[in-house]
Amino acid sequence: MASEPMDVLIVDDSALMRNLIGKIIEGDPTLRVVGKAINGRFALERLPSMKPDMIILDLEMPEMDGISFLKERKRLGITTPVIILSSLASRSAAVTMEALALGASDFIMKPSGSDDLHTVSHSLLEMVHSYGSLHRGRLIAEGIKTVASQPPRTESLFTRGAERREDTSGPLRAKGPIAIVAIGISTGGPNALREVFAALPKDYRVPTVVVQHMPAGFTDEFAKSLDRICPQEVKEAEEGDIVKPGRILIAPGGTRHMIVEKKPLAIITHLVEQDLVNGHRPSADVLFESVAKNFSSQALALIMTGMGRDGAQKIGDVYRAGGITLGQDEASSIVYGMPRVAFENGFIQKQIALHDIAPTLSRLAKEANG
Repeated sequence: MASEPMDVLIVDDSALMRNLIGKIIEGDPTLRVVGKAINGRFALERLPSMKPDMIILDLEMPEMDGISFLKERKRLGITTPVIILSSLASRSAAVTMEALALGASDFIMKPSGSDDLHTVSHSLLEMVHSYGSLHRGRLIAEGIKTVASQPPRTESLFTRGAERREDTSGPLRAKGPIAIVAIGISTGGPNALREVFAALPKDYRVPTVVVQHMPAGFTDEFAKSLDRICPQEVKEAEEGDIVKPGRILIAPGGTRHMIVEKKPLAIITHLVEQDLVNGHRPSADVLFESVAKNFSSQALALIMTGMGRDGAQKIGDVYRAGGITLGQDEASSIVYGMPRVAFENGFIQKQIALHDIAPTLSRLAKEANG
């Protein structure tokens, strides 16, 4: 029996944007636009009858904007996942981070023209499949919803048939001190990093650098939002920033790659202007390569949820240099793309669930550094 299409509700005051997003959704035979609403109030009124698997939400709307909708959604205990449609307006970054803190699953930039429509379409469909399928799966498990079967997550369309190897590494131990932790992450990353960094203990002191694929202008607000919930200092990296214990640096989005350099008295970051790598700037591969070059066996590299393969090749440099390499597991990844490729390349020593990442980083740091 064929799968029931996944139902999507679009909430935006712009008829042009509602129609554009609607065409993207309806272009996928496994998805269905179950309704459209011009603001949050109309959406809340129609939710009981439509029962969508996924909500795509604008932030700036009359009567009830996106933030007010998310607050009411939280108050009412509505669990339907929400993807935010964000813009490049100057205040959008801060409002988008507030939306994530209020429970939105992720965000995507509104298409600004025909040039980026394909990219936005691909990313939006990936998010809708991933978050919607997880939500529908939870409802089925709880007996709240019955469908013939779940539609496949988009990633499975190009991973089907890939050979998997068992992870037999056993308990992981550092071979020596850990001087730096490097993280590469993409789709599903904002909330995954919120969970990891909020759970880090105060005594986690290993210098940490992160590449999170995110548009230019958003990583500063993202770092500030993480800094409010993390015991360590979290900030957007600047040229020449000192990578030091108790500090987590987030690579600036969209403009330059971030690398690290070990000097006699300090570790510093450099922001370099180079071409896109794996379609991204900053790229996790660029960061991992510099970490392996400067720290070899004293590095720990972690690759987390994300579409594609960025970081999956150069995390191998850390592996070959004798460092620790970790990957987020399939079950807890929103998109099991980047960690999957790294694992199948043979570069991941241990796959771990999202809720185990903070305890694992803390344990390894304590064992290695005393």
